[in-house]
Amino acid sequence: MIPEEHAFLVIIRDHIEPSAFSAFREAELSSLVKTMGMAVTETEIVTIKSPKAPYLIGSGKMHEICERAEELEVDCIIFDADLSPSQQRNWEKNSGRCVIDRREVILQIFADRASTREAVLQVALARQEYSLPRLTRAWTHLSRQRGGSKGTRGEGETQLEIDRRIVMKHISQIKRELKKVREHRNTQRKQRQGIPVPSGSIVGYTNAGKSSLLKMLTNADILVEDKLFATLDPTTRRIHLPSGTDVLLTDTVGFVQNLPHDLIDAFRSTLEETRYSDFILHLIDASHPEPMTCFETTMEVLESVGCADKPQILVINKMDLCEDILHLSGLKNLGVPVVQISVKDELGIEELMQTISDTLFSIYPEEEYHLPHDRYDLLAFIKKNGHISNESYLDEKIIIKARIPERFHSVVKQYKA
Repeated sequence: MIPEEHAFLVIIRDHIEPSAFSAFREAELSSLVKTMGMAVTETEIVTIKSPKAPYLIGSGKMHEICERAEELEVDCIIFDADLSPSQQRNWEKNSGRCVIDRREVILQIFADRASTREAVLQVALARQEYSLPRLTRAWTHLSRQRGGSKGTRGEGETQLEIDRRIVMKHISQIKRELKKVREHRNTQRKQRQGIPVPSGSIVGYTNAGKSSLLKMLTNADILVEDKLFATLDPTTRRIHLPSGTDVLLTDTVGFVQNLPHDLIDAFRSTLEETRYSDFILHLIDASHPEPMTCFETTMEVLESVGCADKPQILVINKMDLCEDILHLSGLKNLGVPVVQISVKDELGIEELMQTISDTLFSIYPEEEYHLPHDRYDLLAFIKKNGHISNESYLDEKIIIKARIPERFHSVVKQYKA
């Protein structure tokens, strides 16, 4: 059995940042590190007025943390903030330990959880691009240069250049493979769009219960874990609404605060499923200490991929774990439908299904259609895929007023009044 590795966490707090928010970031980094498979031995919150170039924090505090890490015999020092390549090298030189930042933690989790070919390639690309400016970390013992004003390069620098070329070659190769995989995904998406079924995407902060909700609504065999980033690959399943309409729902990768932009780019194809959806189910964990921060983080990511203006239903999950409903009050004044549920206890699900139906029908304008009596098949089609508000039977025709999703218009357009 491989012994568990231990980590010392360093949270960088701006001097004007509320202490409650620092505690939230501390809890999130701790969850990320545990998801990565390491135990958290100790955490230190360091308050600074401005970043210091060599170590991000002052040298005195740096030596203090290094001594404490040695005393605790931890394997790794992990920062909540991004470290530059030079800062990372400086810390490793002084501490004699592996030093990584939050971005590298997320990359490692993504690498462990990627399963499909596309996700594996996306993670590989993000990791290679992240490692490129940090290659010297692996060759510091070979980086000494020979004397003289025109001294030739040492063995380490030669090896560094070789490594850099290898990484650049890998990056180019991965990008070519990703292009092929994305072309295949686009083909699959077009095939789905050809199916006359509206679609929605489940988005939200990581571990809010997105996969659990999809599994419960569809009775499908979907991975559900109480861990961050349990889902990296989009999963699409069909659900049947009480109105009789079928809907395709897609589970997407969860978000965290300050998700690195290169990771957003790496999983853009997953998020693109949201761009092509008719509506969004935005899940919030009711038991989270900062639910509004979770909402704002997800909205920032949705904004970055161009789908923040899509119709949304705010779904507040885990109400069974909510101890103070007052901290949810801000979520109820955002101008979007709000449904409170508990996937675990199956509470509020009927209301959610009805809200999905109402949202779908509100998206499309009400139109009047005149159907001949020999086209009762069209009437049944509209009842299944749209919402009829009025139905009149005359001698020569049937007059109906209905809201029908745009994708079905081609079927009934010739009977539009």
